[in-house]
Amino acid sequence: MKLILALALLAIVAALALAGRAMLRDRQSGEPAPRRMMRALAWRVGLSVALFIFIWIAYQLGWIQPTGLPVSG
Repeated sequence: MKLILALALLAIVAALALAGRAMLRDRQSGEPAPRRMMRALAWRVGLSVALFIFIWIAYQLGWIQPTGLPVSG
């Protein structure tokens, strides 16, 4: 489970890095590439939503448990 979460977070950071690179410059002209940047940011948002849904489903199915401080009543 930890490996899946780590790989998902790594993919999100990689998509963000690709968007940043596209924002700074394009390979051919040296100017920003808005289409590539938009596509990379769309991937980042999609991966983030998918990760959130995966974590929620894993919690609902009992695959993961919260391990925070106990709440005193």
